[in-house]
Amino acid sequence: MAEIVPYAIWAVLIITVLSMASIVLFGIRSLAQGKVNPLTASLTMLPGLLFLVLGLVLGDWTEGAILAVLISLGLSSAVLLLSGVRGLFGF
Repeated sequence: MAEIVPYAIWAVLIITVLSMASIVLFGIRSLAQGKVNPLTASLTMLPGLLFLVLGLVLGDWTEGAILAVLISLGLSSAVLLLSGVRGLFGF
């Protein structure tokens, strides 16, 4: 069973890379066709950009990934809270 683990890890990594590449390609196609708001597309790329910047600045990609997830979680929670407050008071 242990001899299968490296192959399974490689399979997951390959599938992940292919999935991310298809998301990027279809996102570019949707932007070119005008189906997506450019602001929405740029906000979708924010966590990946944050991960890249933190990984390069800190020099430790694991710590950069953890911080990127925590910052993204905090920002999305703040946006949801502000959206709820805005809807509550009718702004």
